[in-house]
Amino acid sequence: MTIRSTKGARRRGLITGVVLAGLLSLSACTSGQEAAPAGEGSGPTDGPVTIAFLQKQGDQQYFVDEATGAKAAAEADGNAEIKVVDLGTDSNKAISELDSVIAQGVDGIIIVVPDQQIGPQVIEAANAAGIPIMAADDVIKDASGAEAPFTGFDGNAMGTLVGQEAARLYTEAGWAPEDTRILSAYKQDLSVCTDRVDGASAAFTAGIKGTAPALVEIGTDNSATDAQDQAGAVITANAGVKHWIVWGCNDENETGVVTALQNSGVGPADIAGVGLGAYLTCKDWAAGQDTGNKAALFISGIEVGKAAVNSMLALLREGTPLPPKTIADTAIVNADDWEDKGVVCT
Repeated sequence: MTIRSTKGARRRGLITGVVLAGLLSLSACTSGQEAAPAGEGSGPTDGPVTIAFLQKQGDQQYFVDEATGAKAAAEADGNAEIKVVDLGTDSNKAISELDSVIAQGVDGIIIVVPDQQIGPQVIEAANAAGIPIMAADDVIKDASGAEAPFTGFDGNAMGTLVGQEAARLYTEAGWAPEDTRILSAYKQDLSVCTDRVDGASAAFTAGIKGTAPALVEIGTDNSATDAQDQAGAVITANAGVKHWIVWGCNDENETGVVTALQNSGVGPADIAGVGLGAYLTCKDWAAGQDTGNKAALFISGIEVGKAAVNSMLALLREGTPLPPKTIADTAIVNADDWEDKGVVCT
């Protein structure tokens, strides 16, 4: 998997050691000088550096992989430490942990926020401390609406690939729209999730002939357990439906809904589930099980973690500005080719 960075990053001046010392002195409180904006640092260094990696839902496999990639990049540097913090889904914890790593004097901060609404507060706190910050996976914006440097995926493009694959599976199956339903499960207040499922829906409609099956949205907290629980009522309310297409914001959503369908008695042949991640869908494939998880978009948390840390290290070591947006490549995989395409099923 490759990572490509967008060009045209604004050149930012680096603060010299003398100026930094002035900024940190008490006199700076009355000097009218402002803290460096996100993406700037205190100057290149070849000494030891510490980067805080704050992640939502750190127990999910994707984020476990992301932390592994971050640590690998730090190890390759030889003089960098990664401080990984699991924020769960708690925005209050995110703020308190951010304050904690700032107080510890970390050199850089990479954050996956539990809620994008805390973006302005997060960026302001890092800026006030003069610590460069970047977002991973979920975009965050400051109070003016400007985005922090970002490493992750293009949500709409990801959804488009999922929708195209779902359209292919639906067309090949020869199902009729009147006895088919699409289940779209996702955290509905998260913009990256909305981008993904909207992209999937548009691509599916464009990829089939005739009228599309009715789409039912399922609000979840992006966990497999909640997706499975929330899907139960929807399945019960659509007792006459014969065939099901499933997608969601991540592998947790898709596999959770597929599990609910299969537990309710729907056979794998009547389910066309397209995951997003492949780290959970691959488990059925690795076990050789007959499953409704027919395909998935492979995204590598390891590569995102590496790319984010390498960008931060380039700033800290060489003064290279953080790229405004670094986008990871993706690929559709299935039971026949997932291993060849590099999916590691843990």
